[in-house]
Amino acid sequence: MLKFKKQKNISADEKLINKKERLLLISCGLLLGISFPPFPFPFQLLMFIALIPYFFVIERRKGLAEINKATYLTFFVFSLITIYWVGSWQTGTDPFLMIAGGVLLFFNPLLFLIPSTLYYFAKKYLNSKIALLLFPFFWLSYEYFYTLTDISFPWLILGSGLSKFKIFIQSADIIGAFGLTIIVIFVNIFIYLAIRDYKKKPKKVSLYILYMIIIFSFSIFYGVYRISTFNNSGKEITVGVIQPNLNPWEKWRESNLEELKNEYLSLSKNAVDNGAKLLIWPETALPVYLNTQGYLNTKNDITQFLVDTKTFLLTGMPDVKYFSKNDIIPIDVKVTNNGNTKYATYNSVLGFSYQNSIVQHYGKIKLVPFGERVPFVNTFKFLGDLFSWGVGLSGWNVGQDTTLFTFSNKIENDTTNFVIPDSVKFSSLVCYESVYPIFVTTFINKGAELITVVTNDSWYGKSSGPYQHKEISILRAIENRRSVVRAANGGISCIIDPLGTTIAETKLFSKDVLVGNVVLENEITFYTKHPYLIPIFSVLISLSIILIVIVRKFIWRNK
Repeated sequence: MLKFKKQKNISADEKLINKKERLLLISCGLLLGISFPPFPFPFQLLMFIALIPYFFVIERRKGLAEINKATYLTFFVFSLITIYWVGSWQTGTDPFLMIAGGVLLFFNPLLFLIPSTLYYFAKKYLNSKIALLLFPFFWLSYEYFYTLTDISFPWLILGSGLSKFKIFIQSADIIGAFGLTIIVIFVNIFIYLAIRDYKKKPKKVSLYILYMIIIFSFSIFYGVYRISTFNNSGKEITVGVIQPNLNPWEKWRESNLEELKNEYLSLSKNAVDNGAKLLIWPETALPVYLNTQGYLNTKNDITQFLVDTKTFLLTGMPDVKYFSKNDIIPIDVKVTNNGNTKYATYNSVLGFSYQNSIVQHYGKIKLVPFGERVPFVNTFKFLGDLFSWGVGLSGWNVGQDTTLFTFSNKIENDTTNFVIPDSVKFSSLVCYESVYPIFVTTFINKGAELITVVTNDSWYGKSSGPYQHKEISILRAIENRRSVVRAANGGISCIIDPLGTTIAETKLFSKDVLVGNVVLENEITFYTKHPYLIPIFSVLISLSIILIVIVRKFIWRNK
């Protein structure tokens, strides 16, 4: 006969406390959620107090399970508000995408158990106050960890949520979005400590407030200084961003190819007539492997347009590479049905020049889990057959190199009419690669003077997703002091300057052409040189806590 463990009776007072704690945790998730885009400034200021209710609860709770339950509830609410859109809950959406979006909503809060678990052990083996002061580094360890592995989805880095607080985020060129996260959490902690101790330890309250003011003021004063003293290089190129606003599902019907090509060329002609020299088309602009023999006529039409207009083209495009026996073959290579040929397909960016027939390639490296690549498919091959979108996007291969695109920019001297050849080097990120702070710095360190992003956010309708994605690019601009140009199928396309100001942008779900002068920069910021500094420091602190736990729990106990 089975015996069930008798549940502990909970008093009326404890029930009331638990109810109040749940309300505090939900309020924390709500405050964090509405501090992220698309909510306008000054909602971002809520981020600096949002964690206070959470700290009140976890400081009171004793056990690891109790702390982690509180953590999961808090950040489930946070995730529900901020990334509800991932499932693309609209008519015509692929059911698999909806399932993946639903799974993410429940999985994402689990990652927040990393900092809460580390906090618990620091509290147990050190003390409560030290644990609280180390919490920002535990949190950052989670944020950094979430940029790694096949299941990475670092969309909710706290620092990235501050994109509309322009003065404050200028310090990102020193500390990056990760450093901004540290500041946000420390401000929360010192305000929390001041509230908690204002009766029992009034002398310490003024000290906590002073610490908070110093930390907060650093970014404010630096932001004022940086904005007032920044001088751009004076080197520019005129870009033309094409936003065709195509149905993302219908576009993949190959019968539309001629119509799609003509639409892009018509919009591009508009951009050229307004002075554009570099044309940028969005992610997977045409649903074919354009750079293969089967689509030679389409490719020739495009290159002839570039020759006629003396322009360059950067375009998102599917791409395929076939491997011979002498090639270095990637681990995730595919094999044709007859088994004779190995190949890889990439969600790519192709660069075309009117000056020659060379096509420059970049294959997307950071692939969206499930959406573009099934996690751990190299280890478990059968997963690739189980999971597949209706439009066949979930089988891309991982790109092999951080390619820099180089075009020869011709700058006319008005006095002598002498044409000065000058090269333009830039990166092209594909879609959500722009949410990876450290990854973007690799292109800048290789010499990129401009960051471009090609994307298709139309899968997600009129939701928070496209707005958040655009705002995240502001942090990449400031961190690296580079202009960012985004070309999005249905928006939001935009031009962002090195100070994070959006110079021009399109409306969501509109057909549009955006033409503007874009500043090219060569400055290498402190953050660009040292992007790993704060994350690695945080990880070392977290590992130290783990080491303390191991020593105290297993080694000292046995002595």
